[in-house]
Amino acid sequence: MAFRIAISGFFALVVAMGIGRFSFTPQVPLMIAEHQFSLTAASLVAALNYLGYLFGAYDAMKASRHLERRLWLGVWGTVALTLISAFASGSIAHGIIRFLSGWASGWTMVMVSSWCNEQLAHHGRPKLSVAVFAGPCVGIFFSGIVAVGIHSLSLNSSEAWGVYGVLTLILAAAITINLPRKGEMHRTQVVSAPFTMTPALKRLLIAYSLGGFGYILPATFLSQIANARFPDSLFAQFVWPVFGGAGVLGIVIGIMTQHLLTTQKRLAIVFWVQALGILCAEIIPGVNGLVVSALLVGGGLMLGVQLAIHYSRELAPSHSRYMAGLLTTGYAIGQLVGPILSSLSTKFTGRLEPALYVAFASFLIAGVLVVRRGR
Repeated sequence: MAFRIAISGFFALVVAMGIGRFSFTPQVPLMIAEHQFSLTAASLVAALNYLGYLFGAYDAMKASRHLERRLWLGVWGTVALTLISAFASGSIAHGIIRFLSGWASGWTMVMVSSWCNEQLAHHGRPKLSVAVFAGPCVGIFFSGIVAVGIHSLSLNSSEAWGVYGVLTLILAAAITINLPRKGEMHRTQVVSAPFTMTPALKRLLIAYSLGGFGYILPATFLSQIANARFPDSLFAQFVWPVFGGAGVLGIVIGIMTQHLLTTQKRLAIVFWVQALGILCAEIIPGVNGLVVSALLVGGGLMLGVQLAIHYSRELAPSHSRYMAGLLTTGYAIGQLVGPILSSLSTKFTGRLEPALYVAFASFLIAGVLVVRRGR
């Protein structure tokens, strides 16, 4: 039973986060080449996705009824919206779809985190929850591999969205039977003392929000940066799957090293490693800089999410869903600021690099906040 819950949560995150949400990244160069929008407009379309993610996460955090329905709508809404993307064109249509897709992924992320953590703990297999968070990275990896195939077959963006949509449809259909039924998630909620925002939780929330801002720029535009630096290069097509594959590797490393340091120290290290990854994209010339950047930033992506949620459970064990929602909301705010800053950067300088340096600083500060101890 525990394994079925873990694998279902894993594939739910593959669908809603890894493919439904992040397949936009390898699509950006293709849609810009088709003159559907500019790089600045792509930043604003991405911002709408993160705004939807913010609303979805906040709603999931506050919800007291229909929890299972939100999880189902998150997964199947992602499937429908990805398929609809095949018939959309231009920044307005894609902006609306990305907003709704972000809302669906916000629902899915919070509800899957709560459902899997509570159920796996109930069945005596809490460590399996770590593997669930590899789902988005596996989805990113496969969406990147699919993008390579799309490029080699010279498919247009509409056909590419159709491919992604069919893939999400197959995966969602395979796990639907295991998703929670009405009332199941309510039974895992335990009546507890009122929630108190302690100084440690405040620092975690601020740090995690900064982490959301820091990672979203390379996560959204790494493929575009590779295409701009190495036009018509096969390497540029593989940057995104390297990013996703590194995320899976990061989860594996996290599992292997979970007894070496405290959760907060490991989370701080993840933030600092991601900061180094952004810096490497700028100071290491040629292909190597982007490869190292994809490995370091991508490697810390979902490991950082898993560690932050786990640390929040250590600090507030009776409020797991609320904290998952609160952290995801803060992360979404950071993600929303990222594309807005990138659009300003490209508008006034014609380059993304100034925004990336701000992202580098945000990761450094996030690590300091997490590792700091209160008096």
